[in-house]
Amino acid sequence: MSVDTICALATAPGGALGIIRISGAQSLEILSRIFTKDLTTAQPNTVHYGHIVDKTSNLQSPTSNLVDEVLVSVFRAPHSYTGEESAEISCHGSRYILNRVLDLLIQHGCRMALPGEFTQRAYLNGKMDLTQAEAVADLIASTNQATHQVALSQLRGHFSSKLSQLREQLLKLTSLLELELDFSDHEDLEFADRSELLALSKEIDTHITKLARSFEMGQALKQGIPVAIVGKTNVGKSTLLNALLKDDRAIVSDIHGTTRDTIEDTIDIQGVTFRFIDTAGIRQTQDTVEQIGISRTYAAIDKARIVLWIIDEEPSDEEVNELLKRTENKKLIVVRNKSDKTNNNSCNLLNLPLVLISAKYGMGIEDLEKAIYEAADIPALTDNDIIVTNARHYDALTRSRDCIQRVIDGLQMQLSGDLLSEDLRQALDTLSEITGGQITPNEVLGNIFKNFCVGK
Repeated sequence: MSVDTICALATAPGGALGIIRISGAQSLEILSRIFTKDLTTAQPNTVHYGHIVDKTSNLQSPTSNLVDEVLVSVFRAPHSYTGEESAEISCHGSRYILNRVLDLLIQHGCRMALPGEFTQRAYLNGKMDLTQAEAVADLIASTNQATHQVALSQLRGHFSSKLSQLREQLLKLTSLLELELDFSDHEDLEFADRSELLALSKEIDTHITKLARSFEMGQALKQGIPVAIVGKTNVGKSTLLNALLKDDRAIVSDIHGTTRDTIEDTIDIQGVTFRFIDTAGIRQTQDTVEQIGISRTYAAIDKARIVLWIIDEEPSDEEVNELLKRTENKKLIVVRNKSDKTNNNSCNLLNLPLVLISAKYGMGIEDLEKAIYEAADIPALTDNDIIVTNARHYDALTRSRDCIQRVIDGLQMQLSGDLLSEDLRQALDTLSEITGGQITPNEVLGNIFKNFCVGK
C-alpha cells in the first residue's frame, strides 16, 4: 500500500464552505508547515482555529501570505476514516482559496488523491470490508429514501454480517468433510452425518438464493421501477404522465397518434423512484413512423415491471386478451380515465386492480399512486433489510449458489467427500470475493474504486 500522504477537495467547489481532506503518516507534520499552529502534538478528535499561510512567500506585508481563516479537525490513527493520521481543513468555498491550500499542501509533501483512494485506504487498513466500501459510493449516489436506506444498511455491515454467517456454516461443512478425509483409512469412522449435511446445505442454498433474487429489486430501486403507460390513441396517456409529473412533459392533443415515441421521466412515490414511460397509442395504422412508435410500445411493456392500461370505454374481449397475453408476469393496473364525463365506470376486468381517474382535472391521481406503489411490492425496508444492488455481488452470489447446488446434488448421489469438499471450497471463495475476505487482485480493487469521487 502507498505510504504517500494524500490530499483532496471533499466538497463541491463554489459553495460557502469547502473541506479539504488529508491522510497519511505525514498529514499533521505537512499541515503544520502551512498552519499557524503546530498540530504534530494535537489530541485526537479535536478542532483547531487558525490561519492557512504561505510561509515561503517573499512578500513583506504581514497579510500578503495569509490564505484563509480556517478550522482544522484532527483524527489520529487508527481512529480515523482511513485508519491513518488524518485531518480536514474547513475553508471558505472560493475556488481560488481551495486551490491555493491544495497547492501549498502539495508543495510541502502531499500528492493529490486518486478517485476513491481515501475509502480504498480505509478498506486496506481494515476499517471496512469491500461491501461497506462500495456502500459509501451508493450512499453518495442515493436519490431517494429507499436507496439511501439500502446503502446505509450495507454501510452498517448488515450484508457483511449475513455473509459471515453463511461462510461460518460453509466452513463447518468443509471442516467435517475434510476431517473425514483425513481419517479415510478408518472405514468405521464417520465425522459427517450426510443427512445433516444435506439439510444444512439446503438451508445455505435458501439464504444465498434469497439474496441473489433481491438483486432484481435492488436494481429497480437504484434505476427507478419501470412503469409503462399504454392504451389506445387519445385515451389520455400523455395527460396522465403530465398529471403524475405535475409538469407539461408530454404533448397533449386531440389528434390521434400524437405520441410517436416513448417519453420517460421519473417521480418519487413514498420514497421510491418510479420511471414512467409514455408510449405511442396502440391502433391499426398505415403510418410508418407511428408503426415504429407502436413497436416501441410493445418493447416498453416487455421492460416494465408495472403496466398502466389506460381506457376511457369498455374494452373489447379481443383487446383484453391481447393485453393480458403481452403483460403476462407483469403487474397490470387498469386505469379508467375521463371518469368525470361518464357515470358508467364499470369494467369487465374484475380480477384486476381498477382505478378511476380524470387525468385532465387531477382526480384520482393519489389513488393511482397508491396502487402503483402497492403493485411494486416493495418490502417494508428497515435498517436491517438486505437488498443486493451491486452486480459484482450478484455475480459472486450466483456462482456460490451454483457450487452449493452441486454439493446438494453430490450428497444426494452419495459422491465422495473429496469431490464435495472442492465445491464447498469454491463456494467459500466466491462468498469471500464479496467482502474481500480473500486476497483480491489489484485490478479488481482499481475497478471498484475508480468510480468514486476524488476526496472519498
